[in-house]
Amino acid sequence: MWAELGQVALLCALVAALVQGTLPLWGAARGHALAMRFGASAAQAQALAIALALALLTMAFVDNDFSLLYVAQNSNRALPLAYRVAGVWGGHEGSLLLWVAMLAGWTVAVTIFGGGLPDALRARILAVMGWITVGFLLFMLTTSNPFDRLLPAPLDGRDLNPLLQDPGMVAHPPMLYMGYVGFSVAFAFAIAALIGGDLDARWARWARPWTTAAWCCLTIGIALGSTWAYYELGWGGWWFWDPVENASFMPWLLGTALIHSLAVTEKRGAFKSWTVLLAILGFSLSLLGTFLVRSGVLSSVHAFATDPRRGLFILGFLVVVTGGALALYAWRAPRIGLGARFAPVSRESSLLLNNVLLAAATGTVLLGTLYPLILDALGLGKISVGPPYFEAVFVPLMLPLLLLAGFGPLLRWREADLSVLRRPALWATGFAIVGSVALNGLLGSLRPLPLLGVAVVLWMLAGIGVDLAGWWRRGPGWALRHLPRAVAGMMLAHLGVAVFTFGVTGVRSGELEIDERVQPGQAVALAGLDFRFDGVRDRTGPNYDALQATVTVLRDGQELQVMHPEKRVYRVQRNPMTEAAIAPGLLRDLYVSLGEEVAPGAWSLRVHVKPFVDWIWGGCLLMALGGAVAASDRRYWRPREATVPSGMPDGPSSAPVGAGANALAREGAA
Repeated sequence: MWAELGQVALLCALVAALVQGTLPLWGAARGHALAMRFGASAAQAQALAIALALALLTMAFVDNDFSLLYVAQNSNRALPLAYRVAGVWGGHEGSLLLWVAMLAGWTVAVTIFGGGLPDALRARILAVMGWITVGFLLFMLTTSNPFDRLLPAPLDGRDLNPLLQDPGMVAHPPMLYMGYVGFSVAFAFAIAALIGGDLDARWARWARPWTTAAWCCLTIGIALGSTWAYYELGWGGWWFWDPVENASFMPWLLGTALIHSLAVTEKRGAFKSWTVLLAILGFSLSLLGTFLVRSGVLSSVHAFATDPRRGLFILGFLVVVTGGALALYAWRAPRIGLGARFAPVSRESSLLLNNVLLAAATGTVLLGTLYPLILDALGLGKISVGPPYFEAVFVPLMLPLLLLAGFGPLLRWREADLSVLRRPALWATGFAIVGSVALNGLLGSLRPLPLLGVAVVLWMLAGIGVDLAGWWRRGPGWALRHLPRAVAGMMLAHLGVAVFTFGVTGVRSGELEIDERVQPGQAVALAGLDFRFDGVRDRTGPNYDALQATVTVLRDGQELQVMHPEKRVYRVQRNPMTEAAIAPGLLRDLYVSLGEEVAPGAWSLRVHVKPFVDWIWGGCLLMALGGAVAASDRRYWRPREATVPSGMPDGPSSAPVGAGANALAREGAA
C-alpha cells in the first residue's frame, strides 16, 4: 500500500499548503489574529504529510517494492541498504520529494523559531512559503509522481546509477537542497516585507540568521559535491565549471552578497531596496538551477534526464515566481527610500563594493552557463564554454574582493578615517609580501601565481589578527564575554576564505601529474616518490565486479603507502567505473587511478600529487562553521519588542583601531 498511502499523503499536503497560502494572508490583511495563527498549524500539518510520504517512499526502497516505477528504476535487490535509502533521492521524482520535504522543514522552523516575529509578518512569510510548496507539489503530482505504479511488477530493479553509489551522495543532496530551499525563507521575508511595507532595520535583523543558515547548508552541500567529484569521477579535479555546478554556485554568490547587504540594512538602514532585490534574485537562481538540472537542456553527470513537460512546468513556475516578485518589487521599491547616507570611505562603501563584485561574478558565471544554451535554442550552433573563460573573468573579480575582506571590517560605519588604519595596513602589507616570498622560497617556487595567492592569504590573516587584537586588548576573559557571535562568526568565515584560497593556490600552482603505461614490477617516478605497479586481481563487491590494482608508494626504496585503485563493472547496468585510490594528507594528497588495459598485462596508470588540496574543503567547513556561529547570535532571536539601534557596532572596528575596547563599550552602551 506504499503507493496509495503516499498519494493520499501528497494530496493532504497540497490541501494543507493551499490553506497555509491563503488563510494567513487573509488574516494579515484583515487583522484577524486567529487566521494568522492558523497558518502555523497548516504548515505543521503539511510538513507531517510530506514527512509521511518521504517515509513511505523510503520503506518502499528498503522493502524492494518494484511495483513502484520509481523504485524499479533506481534500486536493485543486490544494492546495499545505505544506497537503497540514498536511492530515494537518486532520481528526479524522489529528489523532488526531498526538496519539498526540506521546504516543509524550513517552514516548520519558521513556526517554531519565528515566535519573536510580528504576527502579521510571520503570517505573510508562511503564506509565501505555502504558495511555493503548492507549486512544487503540483509539479510532483502532475509530472513527477514517485508513487506511480508499474504493473506487472518486475522481479528486480534497474539499479541505482553507479555514480551515485558512494557515501558522499548519501549526504550531498540533502545538504545542497537545504541550502537551495533555505533561500526561500529569505525570499519569503522579502516578499512579506514588501506586502506589509515593513522594510526597516528590524526586518533585516530577523531575516539575517535565516539567510546565514541557508548559506551554511549550501556551502557544505557544494563542498560535499566537490569532494565527491574529486574522488569518484577519476580525473582528479575538484571543480570543472560544469553547468550544474554553476547552478549551485550562483545562488551561493548572491547569498554571500545578501548576507553582507543585510548587515548594512540592519546596522544603518541603507541598501534596503538592494537587499530585497538580492533576496528575490537569490531564490530565483535556485529555481533556475532546478530548471537546468531537471529540464533535460543540459548534459551533465549531475543532471537528471527528464522529459520536456517537466522543463516547461519548472520554467513556467520560475516565470510566475520571479516575475510576480519583481513586479511587486517594482511597485513597492519607490516607497522604500534610500536609507542612511554614508561617506565614500566607510564600512558601508566597502560592503557596497563587496556586493558589486559578487553580483558581477554571478553575472559572469550566469553568462557562461546560459550563453551556449541560448545559441543552441536559437539554432545558431553549439559552443562549449569551459574553465578558460571562467578563470579569465571570474578570478580578476575575486582578487579585489579578497583584499577587501582583509581590512574592510576594520572601517567605521558612516565615515572612516584612513589615517588610523595606515600603520596596520602598512604592517600587513609588509607581512604579506615578506611572508609570501619566504614561504614560496621554502617550497621552492617563486612564480607569480603562488606569490600573489599566498600574499593575499597573509593579508587577510593580518586583517583578522588586527580585528581580533582590538577585542583582546582588554584581556581574553573580557573578549570572550563581550565578543558578539556575529563578529566571531565573521572572523571564522573570513579565516575559512583564506584557508580555501591557500588550498586553491597550492593545488593550482604545485600540482604534478603523470600518465604512463606500466607492467607489474614497473614504477612511475613523481615528486621524489616511486609508484610501483604490483599487478591487478579480481574482487567481487555486493553488486559489482572489480579489477583491483596494487600500487606501492616508495621513497628511497622505503615503503610509505599501499594504494588500491579499481576498475568496476556494475552487474545490472554494466557501466564501467573508475575508483581512484587517494592517500590524503595535510600537505598533499597522493592520487592514483587505474586506466585501461592497453596490452596483455600492461595498464595505463595515472598518478597525481596534489599539494594542499584538502585545505579547500577545510576552508569550506570553516566558512560554514563561521556562518553557524554568526546565525546563533542572541541579538537575532530577541523578542519582537527589542530593536537594534541604527549604527550599533559590530566590533572594535566600529571605533578607530587605536581607541580600543573602551570606545566600543561607550558606543554600545549609548
